[in-house]
Amino acid sequence: MPTMLDCLIVGGGPAGLTAAIYLARYRRKALVVDEAKSRCAWIPTSHNLAGFTGGIRGTDLLARIRAQAGSYGACIETESVARLERLSGGCGFRAGLGDGREIDAASVLLATGVIDGQPRMPHLYDAMQRGLIRVCPICDGYEVIDRRIAVLGHGAQAVGEARFIRTYSPYVTLLTLGEPMALSIEERGELDAAGIVVIEDPVATVVAGEDLRTRLTLESGRILDFDTLYSALGITARSGLAEQLGAAMDEDGRLVVDRHQRSSVPGLYAAGDVVSTLNQIAVAMGEAAMAATAIHNDLRHRD
Repeated sequence: MPTMLDCLIVGGGPAGLTAAIYLARYRRKALVVDEAKSRCAWIPTSHNLAGFTGGIRGTDLLARIRAQAGSYGACIETESVARLERLSGGCGFRAGLGDGREIDAASVLLATGVIDGQPRMPHLYDAMQRGLIRVCPICDGYEVIDRRIAVLGHGAQAVGEARFIRTYSPYVTLLTLGEPMALSIEERGELDAAGIVVIEDPVATVVAGEDLRTRLTLESGRILDFDTLYSALGITARSGLAEQLGAAMDEDGRLVVDRHQRSSVPGLYAAGDVVSTLNQIAVAMGEAAMAATAIHNDLRHRD
């Protein structure tokens, strides 16, 4: 690898790999450092990504984008970035990799994504691949029309997700996992009017059955069966590297960027779910295209 990269891309999901395609075609020297932990890999089938009639598995999509990036000479390594700091004089960045190497780059694109809060249950990945547990009603609410759905979570996010899912099915239950719901009389009335049942009892066990149903047993002994569960247990932004640089973030720890994906730190860009935006593959890829173009133009003007 060159002594100084034009861009270090941290994260090899749809955003990071799309940026790699653009930067390679701009004839920029870039490296993607990917921990192979993309949220996209958990998607059993994405149905709302344009151009894929019948849908596409998350792992297949990643493989396709990765191969396309490689066809233009993009460099991709499976490794982690443990440390990120500004070079003296503000003329770039130095990244410390998990294997001890250091890499210098004129710019950095963070495409590190988020981590979904998930219920504790055995064989979680398998359950998600079978559609028994889901995290994105925007992505696949259409596939659960008129099914029996449980939303796991508490607080405003869970209430909002339950009301959103109610547009797909009249059979929605909000399970707070034992956490009390501090709802106003008005909020409780809105849930009642929508036919959304709220159960605050703790869940003792969760079992994914072979009949494409999930059975929950409450601590009270009550047994509930659902066709699918939606986890609304929140997300954690993977923004630790941005925090090291003092980049501006919102209250959820996601990066605040301008319309060209520039962060508050000169030379640091971000795209995808780690940005305060809509968590969608199409959005992530569009942001990556904007970020890569901004990186190319900013470097061109600087050169």
